[in-house]
Amino acid sequence: MNPVRVVVVEDQATVREGLVALLGMLPGIEVVAEAADGRSAVDAVARHAPDVVLMDVRMPGTDGVAATAEVARTYPSTAVVVLTSHADDETVFAALAAGARGFLTKSAGRREISQAIFAAAAGLSPMDPTVQSRIVSTARLGHVPPSPPDGLTPREAQVLALIAAGLTNAQIALRMRISPATVKSHINRAFAKVNVTDRAAAADYARCHNLATF
Repeated sequence: MNPVRVVVVEDQATVREGLVALLGMLPGIEVVAEAADGRSAVDAVARHAPDVVLMDVRMPGTDGVAATAEVARTYPSTAVVVLTSHADDETVFAALAAGARGFLTKSAGRREISQAIFAAAAGLSPMDPTVQSRIVSTARLGHVPPSPPDGLTPREAQVLALIAAGLTNAQIALRMRISPATVKSHINRAFAKVNVTDRAAAADYARCHNLATF
């Protein structure tokens, strides 16, 4: 049987190197590439056509949610399993809406990571038990977040809503606890998706589509 081919995506070098070393010791798994940001992750998928991408979320430049969406759209035979320390509802639902097949937290051990990789490669959807429980509870209560329009991610919709509220890029970065560079990336992608070229038009779009509710 051929090994499951994996790309590891993590911006922190020590964590990434640890994951690569860990996976290298597991039978049936081959790490074919590693990346430190979302753009490099998509490039690695294009070059190596892996079975699974183990994807971090919060990274400089193109974040893990945007990279997941691009991989899911352009390389659907590659499964994305998110591995992150951020397991809040916004991150979980944004990653799954972008096309992630699985979601793990960084508290997962070697066995859980290995099982998730094999499951994702087989077409299943491995989930951290706590995250899975929250998803089920949310669905039962009928509180599943609506999807933003025009292919916007929840993060991009939030940025547009904050622009409509009059916040600067620096203020948005502080509010969302991300870097100004990441804010700029969200703005550029959002503007392209909704076909606007300035903040005034973006604010009008956000108000017309009630993006403050996302």
